[in-house]
Amino acid sequence: MTVAVLLTFLLQSLFVTPLQPAEMKGKQAVVNTTEGEFVIDLEPEAAPNHVGYFIKLAREGAFDRTAFHRVIKLGIIQGGDPLSKNPAKVKAYGTGGLGKLKPELSAEPATRGAVAAVLQPGKADSAGSQFFVCVTDQQALTGKYTIFGRVSEGMEVVQRISEAPASPEGAPAARIEIVSVTIRDTPPPAVVPFSTESVEELAQYQAVLETSSGPITIGFMPEKAPGHVRNFLRLAQAGVFDGMAFHRVVRGFAVQTGSIDSRPPLLEQQQKLVNTLQPEFNDTKHVPGIVSMARGDDPASASTSFFIVTGDGSSLDGKYTAFGRVLDGMPAVQAIESTPVNGETPATRIELKSVRITKGPKG
Repeated sequence: MTVAVLLTFLLQSLFVTPLQPAEMKGKQAVVNTTEGEFVIDLEPEAAPNHVGYFIKLAREGAFDRTAFHRVIKLGIIQGGDPLSKNPAKVKAYGTGGLGKLKPELSAEPATRGAVAAVLQPGKADSAGSQFFVCVTDQQALTGKYTIFGRVSEGMEVVQRISEAPASPEGAPAARIEIVSVTIRDTPPPAVVPFSTESVEELAQYQAVLETSSGPITIGFMPEKAPGHVRNFLRLAQAGVFDGMAFHRVVRGFAVQTGSIDSRPPLLEQQQKLVNTLQPEFNDTKHVPGIVSMARGDDPASASTSFFIVTGDGSSLDGKYTAFGRVLDGMPAVQAIESTPVNGETPATRIELKSVRITKGPKG
């Protein structure tokens, strides 16, 4: 067999998907692992044969009980080798399932969440079942590997897998398996929480701040600042405020919390809810008990941080968005205000343990 004939044979043996573009469009892969679940939005428009092959293998159960055989902390995770189904073949992990696909390179960036096909060094047509997920931006890989999807949910799971203790070669010390991969239609976008309620309905909600100094109940003023009320309720329901600290105390003025930097890292879905807000300055006076949004020099920079007024806040009137008031729990607010401070930082951490949303009857 001549080299030309051999090359023709090899090219003909590479996988070409029988699926039509419409059959692959709008598909997701739900990757269930022993560390949790993550979801990949497949991108057939960028790499139709890679997506078609991935769908084929998933539907055949080819990924089930394979292992992630390589992890780089906060770099990448790699799996999909059919040999990794057998715990007795550890030394061969990373060598199986390759040589099935021609490259489908694009300008899709190898940023956090990108899913790409593994290649053998120096062999362009060596992609197959093995894939890797970028845990952080890996721009040096852009244009060198076929990116065929992107993680849209569960990046915290991907990151946790990358942080597993590993050998110098990158193999996880303890086996981490892909339990199953399920292909599904991408669900329609979920209704953004608290986006459809009327002002009257929003006014029925209250928030109970469970703090290390006692509970504080807040009522809202959606007639004054509907966007801020919706945002606060949305963040509270998602647990964004849970585990934060009261990071600023100015006696006779205000106590402040809501800084993301004061809590453990947000989950990917929580992070998606964090945005800056257009100001809704109003005629509410900043008197003791008023709840208002903190911001930077830009009036449209308010995001998650808020404060409770404890004294004369008249200098803030019309310049900061007041959106609620304390209904019960001012003794807890006063206890926070009286804590020893270093400058304006509490000497001992004061925890915002959680924010619980309740709803009362129509008034």
